Amino acid sequence: MCSRVFVFLIGAVYIYYQVLATDVYVAELMVESNVTLEAKTVLSVLNAAELQVTSSGISYTVNLLNSELVAECLIIGDESSCNCSDGYIWSNSVCYTFNCCRETTCTQNVSHITPLCVAKVKVKINGSVTLVASSVTWDTTKTSELVTAFEQLNGFEYLNVTGQRLSDTVADFEAAVSVRFDTSRLQNIVTKLQNTLGGVFKVDTVGMVTIEAPRTTVCYKSTPILKCTFEEATDTAGWNMSRRNERFELNTGSVVSLDYSCSTEKYKSCVKVTLNLVTGAWSGTYECGFVRGSIRHTAKAQLSVALLPDVINLKTNPLTADCSGNSENVPVPVAVTATVLNSTENFTVCWNYSLGGVNSEKLQPQPDGNYLVYTFTVQVTCKKTKEPQYVYVTFENQKKQFKSERVDIPVIYEGATFCKEDWINGEQWPKTPSENTVINQTCQLGRVGYKSRTCKGTNWQPVFSYCVNQELNKVLGAADNFLQGLGATQDVAMDIFSGLKNSSASDSDSDDETADVSASINVLNVMASASKNVVLNQEIFPDFVEAASNMLNKTWSGVNSTVVHTMSATYLESVEGLVKNVKVNNSREVKGVDRPNLKLDICSSTDCNVTVFDINVNLNKTSGILKTFAVKNLMHKLRNIFPKTAPTSLVLSAILESNNDSMLNITLKFPREQLNSSEAFCVFWNTTEMNWSKAGCSVKTSDDNHTVCECNHLTSFSVLMAKGDISTESLDIITSVGLGVSICSLLIFLIIESLVWSAVVKSNLSHFRHTAMVNIAMFLLLADCSFLASTSPEDLSSTLCLVLTICKHLFFLAMFSWMLCMSVMLVHQLIFVFSPLRKRVFMFLSSIVGYVCPILIVGSSFVYCKYTDKNYYDPKTCWLVFDRLLEGSIHAFLLPVGTVILTNLFSMVVVILTLVKSSATDGGKSDDKETAKGILKVVVFLTPVFGVTWIIGFFLLILDHRDPMFVVANYSFTILNSFQGLFILITGCIAEQKVREELLKLIMAKSKGKSESMKNLTSTTYTKDK
Repeated sequence: MCSRVFVFLIGAVYIYYQVLATDVYVAELMVESNVTLEAKTVLSVLNAAELQVTSSGISYTVNLLNSELVAECLIIGDESSCNCSDGYIWSNSVCYTFNCCRETTCTQNVSHITPLCVAKVKVKINGSVTLVASSVTWDTTKTSELVTAFEQLNGFEYLNVTGQRLSDTVADFEAAVSVRFDTSRLQNIVTKLQNTLGGVFKVDTVGMVTIEAPRTTVCYKSTPILKCTFEEATDTAGWNMSRRNERFELNTGSVVSLDYSCSTEKYKSCVKVTLNLVTGAWSGTYECGFVRGSIRHTAKAQLSVALLPDVINLKTNPLTADCSGNSENVPVPVAVTATVLNSTENFTVCWNYSLGGVNSEKLQPQPDGNYLVYTFTVQVTCKKTKEPQYVYVTFENQKKQFKSERVDIPVIYEGATFCKEDWINGEQWPKTPSENTVINQTCQLGRVGYKSRTCKGTNWQPVFSYCVNQELNKVLGAADNFLQGLGATQDVAMDIFSGLKNSSASDSDSDDETADVSASINVLNVMASASKNVVLNQEIFPDFVEAASNMLNKTWSGVNSTVVHTMSATYLESVEGLVKNVKVNNSREVKGVDRPNLKLDICSSTDCNVTVFDINVNLNKTSGILKTFAVKNLMHKLRNIFPKTAPTSLVLSAILESNNDSMLNITLKFPREQLNSSEAFCVFWNTTEMNWSKAGCSVKTSDDNHTVCECNHLTSFSVLMAKGDISTESLDIITSVGLGVSICSLLIFLIIESLVWSAVVKSNLSHFRHTAMVNIAMFLLLADCSFLASTSPEDLSSTLCLVLTICKHLFFLAMFSWMLCMSVMLVHQLIFVFSPLRKRVFMFLSSIVGYVCPILIVGSSFVYCKYTDKNYYDPKTCWLVFDRLLEGSIHAFLLPVGTVILTNLFSMVVVILTLVKSSATDGGKSDDKETAKGILKVVVFLTPVFGVTWIIGFFLLILDHRDPMFVVANYSFTILNSFQGLFILITGCIAEQKVREELLKLIMAKSKGKSESMKNLTSTTYTKDK
């Protein structure tokens, strides 16, 4: 007896039937007969028959779409002979159970096996073997063992060794099978081979994984989705992207979104990638991979993006349109070039001019290395308009998508204010209209970016450079890729921070230094954002900390204070974000990192007591890891509008990882840096307000050595030092009255000096003295007027406030300089009695000290502050700035004044000692009481003209404002110095005998003249009456 068994696939590939004309299904049909039947006969009957299929109790009429013969078996008694049709091969069940694994007739009774045959698929196996023993090399014997082992796979086709490397210790191979297999079977083969060959295997497969990807070009800035599924459960899954000899591992980022939750009952492993708003950079080959054991199953798909230029670089030549010599009807030709990266996309490029409508001209590119350059000429109108003139260049791709870029063309109209053409270091800054900024895209070799310069009125502002080191720019590009999810791995992060460390350690030209610092801070900021999505390990700390420390060695000059404030705030938040997000392995000891400007410490115990840069930190916690870091050279760069405070030198940040404590109290012990009179404020950096705040922080104790702070939250902390508010209403009244009296007194003094000058200046000594006194009075008068004019800074413009600050600085220094001249002259006359100063020598030296030196000090301090981007004056006080000890423009006043006061004190001591000595030599002729009177007279008369009363101001800097003596010193300083003009009038005029006598003579002469006139008038009247 014989029978034939036919297995049919009815449908497109398997057996399909259509239900309700909407759904397509697959099924397998087995026909068994005990008579001789031909397969064609069975197929013709099936195609002609109407089939009924019942699903969920409902019957459906089935329309057959396609039918195909899969296998045919001939069974004669106990003998069986089965064959698979062309394009099919024995299933794994048949192969591994009945040993029918080739495309030959199977004589086993397998007709009942389902599925019997399966469609052939191409599965490639690529791998490498690294022999562990260095003395063993690859040979033909090992190749034979490899082939024999892989022949055990169902559908085995071939295995070839494709190459040998590293002195024949590594062999690469490829194999092919025509049926999918279980991973465990291949893993068993690999495990046995590793034992027998003594090597380490790496194996990838292609053809086991199903991949879904867009089959056509996707739009620019669209969101394509790629999905991979695998029938077995696996250990890990992921995606890679390759382009132009580059390969990137994909991780969740700003563009990449990975989803591992798409598995189903059939496909137990799934990984889906969504690409958000793709650009041309995301065109490439995408490969998904599922790893189980040492086997990795992969699938690839090509993604094409309709390209548009990511960057359109526009340049104009000339940079500005000069219409100053043209009539309104004569346009100025300006050449415009648009440069983009070379692309496979055939762009349609056109341009339009703001005052000329749309230009339909399609531009043709000129290749230039890796770039395409489009050039055209615009006729810029000279007709005056309030609106800016500009050109738009538009690129269109195959999907009819557009991208435009605009370039403004500054126009110098007839009669307009402009800056003249200027050349700096070989760079041209053309004639430019006021309130316009010129962009110069020429950087020196090894740098990329641009330089800009703004014209205000007729004056050029300083050049701002954003020409970044080329290697640093590559690091920034890698960081941007990392943030997007392209190559976002620990190894890539290590490379980024290593490159950042090397770039930040290199010296830059002063013009480009800030550009490099800004780019480096951007790298930190980008990596801090990326670390929220990608897990980074503690191995990055050494390079990261060193790079961050190196940035603070730079001056950050060449930009205004607003830019510095933004840069410093971004720096602090980025460092804090990275330290917070980098994971620390708590299972082993973690060492901190110490660099010159940044120190990091990590504590995993419950009672943390650590010290970073002399700041002691104490925190009790139940769990988690405390990360603390301190930063130098940053505080003075951060914005500080905390009233009447100055920053200290250190910032400390405390961060807790893996902690759930509901309440925390941290104690911080800062070293005291400022003078004793300063009051300490414990503050934290408020990232929302971009300023310091004391909410949640308080000063526990504060003495001459330390300030101890307590806070109930964790963030970045510091201490601000503030002078106590010494201004009171009574002091303000005394100051105003005193200045008014002084100004009147000084005016009287100068008038008297002008009247008696010729009479009292009879000798060189008197000439020296009165010259110095007149200059002291004149400069004190000007200084007092400037001081009185600036008593309400809030009502003054910034320009007037600056002018008054410069005036006070200059006039007070000039006053003290002439006081110095007077004291030195007096000491010289006492010591060198027989070598008097010549008049010409005194006037020459005094002019240098009294006029030139103050101008040089004020000018140099102003220029230094301007070009180091430090504040010369405080607009809230209209006076010089104190940042910290030996920092701030106030030191250009304190140091010279302190020097003069010390010198004048020395001069007073010399005068007093000379007086005492002369009294002692007289013996009994001189009375001690007279000596004491003489000394008292010297002190009283010389103190105002020597400026000794100002020494009280230095004591105010040292005294604690809570000390009772501080109030006494404060009132003494205010009274003595606000009435200084009155004291100079008394000691310089009224107390000097010659001046008094001459003044009385003048008064008497005028009185006598008036009396004679009255007498003559009376006599005349009497005569007439007679």
